[in-house]
Amino acid sequence: LYGAFYVPSDCNVRGVDLMQGLARAAEANGAATFLPHTTVTGLDMSAGRVRAVHTAQGTIRTDLVVCAAGLWGPLVGRMAGVQIPLMPCQHLYVTTAPLKELAGETVELRHPVVRYQDKDLYFRQVGEAYGMGTYRHDPLLVPAEDLPHDDHPAIFPFTEEHFAESWRDGVHRMPCFAGAELARRFNGLFSFTPDGNSIVGEQPHASGFWVAEAVWVTHAGGVGRALAEWLTGGQPSLDLRELDANRFHPHALGRSYIQARANWQYVAVYDILHPLQPLTVPRGLRLTPYHRRLEALGAMFVEGAGWERPQWFEANRPLLDGQDWPNRSGWAAQFWSPIIGAEHCAARQRVGLFDLTAFTKLEVSGPGALAFLQRLTSNQMDQPLGRITYTALLTERGGIKCDLTVTRLEPERFLVVTGGSTGMHDLAWLRHHQPRDGSVHIADVTSARCAIGVWGPRARDLVQSVSGEDWSNAGFPYLTARLMFVGPAPVLALRISYAGELGWELYTNTEYGLALWDTLWAAGQPLGVAAVGGGAFDSLRLEKGYRLWGSELHTEYNPYEAGLGFAVRLNKGDFIGREALVQHKANLTRRLCCLTFDDPTVAIVGKEPVLDGERVLGYVTSANYGYCVGRSLLYAYLPLDAAAEGTRVDVYYFGQRYPASVTREPLFDPQHQRLKA
Repeated sequence: LYGAFYVPSDCNVRGVDLMQGLARAAEANGAATFLPHTTVTGLDMSAGRVRAVHTAQGTIRTDLVVCAAGLWGPLVGRMAGVQIPLMPCQHLYVTTAPLKELAGETVELRHPVVRYQDKDLYFRQVGEAYGMGTYRHDPLLVPAEDLPHDDHPAIFPFTEEHFAESWRDGVHRMPCFAGAELARRFNGLFSFTPDGNSIVGEQPHASGFWVAEAVWVTHAGGVGRALAEWLTGGQPSLDLRELDANRFHPHALGRSYIQARANWQYVAVYDILHPLQPLTVPRGLRLTPYHRRLEALGAMFVEGAGWERPQWFEANRPLLDGQDWPNRSGWAAQFWSPIIGAEHCAARQRVGLFDLTAFTKLEVSGPGALAFLQRLTSNQMDQPLGRITYTALLTERGGIKCDLTVTRLEPERFLVVTGGSTGMHDLAWLRHHQPRDGSVHIADVTSARCAIGVWGPRARDLVQSVSGEDWSNAGFPYLTARLMFVGPAPVLALRISYAGELGWELYTNTEYGLALWDTLWAAGQPLGVAAVGGGAFDSLRLEKGYRLWGSELHTEYNPYEAGLGFAVRLNKGDFIGREALVQHKANLTRRLCCLTFDDPTVAIVGKEPVLDGERVLGYVTSANYGYCVGRSLLYAYLPLDAAAEGTRVDVYYFGQRYPASVTREPLFDPQHQRLKA
């Protein structure tokens, strides 16, 4: 027995009975009328908004629709012009005849639900009998448009050829099955999405059309509650970033991609997946113009937002000579290489080239652009031309919906840069609040422009050597942007660094990308230039104390507890979340803290609990090794009584407690002298 989880308040319910009970309660309170066995035939959409639902029993006028149609979600979504990327898949399930060991059992589920992970099986008691489901067969996909039109469209014929091996494994695990008859067997359907998570939320271009799809029984109640909170209070009490209906990039909405990902998700449904484990299919969808150069350097690629993104480069293995940082083993060593440390140090000591093309790049323009951004952001947007501003976009409750940089290119044109994986989420938030009068235009220019980060103490020497323009500190101050030339390539250069080093983000039209890389690579050889991957990017940012949205930042946290008070201007005028921030600032109860392990060889991966004795203080948001400060570091939100420098805590990881202490941040270059050199 590898593990068990007991919840005294759990119960066993029949979904249909529960829904009917809720429906009767709603009708008794005058809240709803239910029309069972009624086919939806279409939706009325006008000016990007839901107006009515057409059914076989007539038309219902409404400005709010929740698509919780399960397997049929894609079909209903198309009625609203919305792509819902899910794929129904068959799943084998059997129920035994009554077993003598359970004779007289009147309780539907008294025994625990059992998972046999190694053989992709699960078991559950059904009164005097037992049910068994298996995932151990090739995926059997059924696109929504191919669902049968009968009384049992979610029940398919049992495929005996996929069951024999699983039954033998089931008898091995449950010997009482030997000789048992099977009273019922069928292939049932449930849905898989490209990333295996549910799809929940409103579509910005289909106002009033909400989605609650790919919701399995295990989390149906939670999704229902969150959606009810969202509809009635404007925001769920839990951050739903991993379920956000707007998280998918355009390529993830195509049928071939959905099928390939659904296949993989079904096969991996019972696998234990490492948080850094890269996707395997489909790959090679989005490539930078200098992708072949990265391949030639032995890049270990992972996939992010469809892009092939390097984690480290085998060409940098010689840089490991003389390394003195700890090695890793076990879980923390998976999808990691000591080369990451060598690349980290190369960027700190010389200069590194970083592939930033996957950053999401949005242009916000028009006569209403400034007022629009002022309304959405926590920081001051009315800045001089060429100024870069880091800011947060907040919910009404002051939670951090997005964090990003905004560069004022022209009086009515701004460049918004945010993360690659979070780009569609952030774009949807902007479009949700976009004025309908045409005064603000939002364009996604991500694929039109590639980007290279040039960071490190020799960064200025590198760019100056291939440009006749002024890159000096006086001529090109920190947090400013200028149009420049790097060799033959015209670039928009932003002097900012997520690595915490002197340098620039260089943006150019995609067709110039290869020339830009080659120019920088050739000129950087005498300076010891190194290609640096995403693994070092993470350790560099954490050593510098930079936050990551989705880890240190999301809607359950506000800027003051996240240490981002510097990006808030309460006196700039009204903005979304301002009133909530006033209250948060006056009633702070926790704070994001930097901690270091006593033992610098300890390596963890994040989300581990932080303990004071038996009291759970919080959990680790991010962790990595600080290769230039020589310490194993982590971040966690802690209550104020445990957030003081020097406070001692334990971090629980794989059954062991590892002592750590709260320390001052950032650990590297606390005065930002290198950034501003």
